[in-house]
This record gives sequence, structure tokens and C-alpha cells, in this order.
Amino acid sequence: MSKIGLLPRLIIAIILGILIGAVSPEWIVKLLATFNSIFGSFLGFIIPLIIIGFVAPGIGALGKGAGKLLGFTTGIAYLSTIVAGVLAFFVGSSLFPSFLANGSLSMKAENPEDALVGPFFKLEIPEIMGVMSALVLAFLIGIGIAVIQGDTIKRFMGEFQLIIEKVITAVIIPLLPVHILGIFANMTYAGQVATILSVFAKVFAVIIALHLCYLVVLYLIGGTVAGGNPFKLMKTMGPAYFTALGTQSSAATIPVTLRQSKKTGVNEGIAEFGIPLLATIHLSGSTITIVSCSMAVMLLNDMPFTFSSMIPVILMLGITMVAAPGVPGGAIMAALGVLQTMLGFNETLLSLMIALYIAQDSFGTAANVTGDGALTLMLNRMSKHELKQTA
Repeated sequence: MSKIGLLPRLIIAIILGILIGAVSPEWIVKLLATFNSIFGSFLGFIIPLIIIGFVAPGIGALGKGAGKLLGFTTGIAYLSTIVAGVLAFFVGSSLFPSFLANGSLSMKAENPEDALVGPFFKLEIPEIMGVMSALVLAFLIGIGIAVIQGDTIKRFMGEFQLIIEKVITAVIIPLLPVHILGIFANMTYAGQVATILSVFAKVFAVIIALHLCYLVVLYLIGGTVAGGNPFKLMKTMGPAYFTALGTQSSAATIPVTLRQSKKTGVNEGIAEFGIPLLATIHLSGSTITIVSCSMAVMLLNDMPFTFSSMIPVILMLGITMVAAPGVPGGAIMAALGVLQTMLGFNETLLSLMIALYIAQDSFGTAANVTGDGALTLMLNRMSKHELKQTA
């Protein structure tokens, strides 16, 4: 089973969950709900640790190296991520109400048990600290590492990040299909799953179209600035896009992204500096996905949102997803704290967000890494280099 990819396992889990929810007695659904309750409680416990383990080392690593170029790279990566989130908000606000029935699911954050089968018992695992406390602590440690260049705390946080990544890859990811199975069994039993499946097929279509449109915009800007044909440059980065579709990891795609970036004519030193850094800090595709899916979930649960309420979420996503791990679903894991604290998502909604995100994680990752090539074109021009060849 371990040789089967995460996405196929999630698809199998969803199908089995629907079948179990349709034909099984209530006690089986309650048994799955009990597992989900325990897993959700553990997820709540681990979220602050994920934030500290990912954000602090990521910010600390940005303190080294190339001064002005580092600042410019970080700035355009963050700006691109924010613009992508804002674009997703306005497109979602315009399109989603036309095919999403407001309040059609009864999983409101304040009382999700009303429509779903409850567990046999609950096992509470208290958080060590709140999400905002974890964010502040992560910023403090990360900035401290960058300022004092503390080797001891840097090594400690690096090892702590490895521990958290191991928890995700060895515990959360393997158990996630069981968790999703339970969620869909419960929603099927409660009569909600038809809405979920029909609605999110349309949401995913919007998200993928948004990814592609945003990449065109980035390459129009990058190509114009760098002095190359935007569409030829984008075509040159195609192998990186399709590699990311398979790996679901920006980090794992770095060798291909780097090779293709050099083929666009970017200076080798700029490419070797920019691509690995951007792979950890530029998550425009992931942001489009998270913002779109969260808005869809909120609409379905009659949870109001406005631009003024979503823009702080988008701004925070751009920070918390820095150095998200190179594992499938890393960005959504890093974003859970923001969704929980700023949007009021409970364990049920967080779990649904994980499932929705991972279901199209390949496309978000592909948009991330392909966008890295466009930003590297801008870095090349900013460093006063000309393209060595027209791609």
C-alpha cells in the first residue's frame, strides 16, 4: 500500500467512505467518527508545533547570504503570493455564489455535530500553546537566528523541523486516508456527500484555470522585463510543471526547475541562487488553492467573509507557508493554524481542507515551481544580466 501514491489512496478512501456511509449501520460510522475525533485532537495538538518547526527555520535561513538580492527575491516572492491570493478571492467571490448553495452543508464551525454522527467518546489532547503564540514564537526564534547567527539554536530548530516532518510523513500522512474515509462515511450517512463531490469538481476547475492564468501573467511580466518571448519562456519551463505534477513537491522538482531555468538564458549563478530559495518561499499556486477552497467551505457552511476579513488571512499565509516541507500537503499543514485562528475552522473543516487541498496538490505545486522560473527572469534583470539566449 505504501507504494501507492497519496492521491490514489485518498481517492480510494473517499470511494470506500461513500460506500460505507451508504450501506453501513450507525455504529460503524460512530467507530470511524471516534477515530476521527482522536486524530483531529492530535492534529490540533501538532499544529502549533508544525508552525514553530517550519516557520522559525525558514525565517532563520533567509538571514544568510546575498543581501540586496536576497531581499529583492523574498519581496517579489511574497508579493506574488499575496497577489495570487487576492486574485483567488475576487474570482471566487464572483463565481462561487453562482454554483455554491450558501449554507447547504450543516458543518458550522461552532457546532459541527448537529448533522454528523458523533464519536463513542472523545480524547482531548490539549495544545501546548495557542496558534498565535506559536506564530509569535516562531517569528522571534527565526529572526533571532538570522540576527545573531546562533549556530546552536539553528541546529536545534533544524533537528526539530526534521522531527515534525517525520511526524507528518510517518503518522499524519499515512493515517490521513483513514481520516478522510471516516469524514466521507459520516457525510454520506448525513446526506451531505453529493453536495461536496458535485460542488468541488467545479471549484477545482476554477482553481486550475486560475493557476494557468496567473502563470501567463507572471511570464508576461518576467519575459517583458528580461527581454524574452513570454510564451516561449513559459514553454521552456514546461518540464518543471509536469515533473511537479508527479512529485507533488517543489523541493523534489528543484533539479528540473533549475535546469529549465538555465535553458531560458538566465545567468547560471542567478538561477542557482534563485530557484532553491524560491522553491521554499514562493507559493502562489498553493495560496490560490487554499484561499479558493476555504472560501468554498465557508460558503457551504454559511460562514460570512469579506475582503477585509480575508486579506489578513492571505497576508499571513504568505508568511506561515515559508519553508513548508517538501512533502505532499506541506503548504496546507503549515496553513492550518491560520485557518483555525483567523477563519474559525474546527477539526472537521480543517480535515476537509486537507482532503480538498491534497486532491489537487499536484497542480498547485506545478504552478509554484513554474512561477519560480518567471521570478528568476526578474531577478536576472534586476542583477543587470541579459538573457544568454532567447528560449
